[in-house]
Amino acid sequence: MSVSGLCQVCEVEPATHDCARCGTFVCDNHFHRTSGLCSQCASESSPGEGGGPARKF
Repeated sequence: MSVSGLCQVCEVEPATHDCARCGTFVCDNHFHRTSGLCSQCASESSPGEGGGPARKF
């Protein structure tokens, strides 16, 4: 998939990635390479859960 346009987070930098969870187009600064998620989705997921929603026990 080709990504073009501006980052949907900062609206300044060119979008170079799309989030594997929500599909948001983001720049390098707002993309978490390890998980393939945008900064928002990456901050919502817990480490070791594969990028899924954080679980509360």
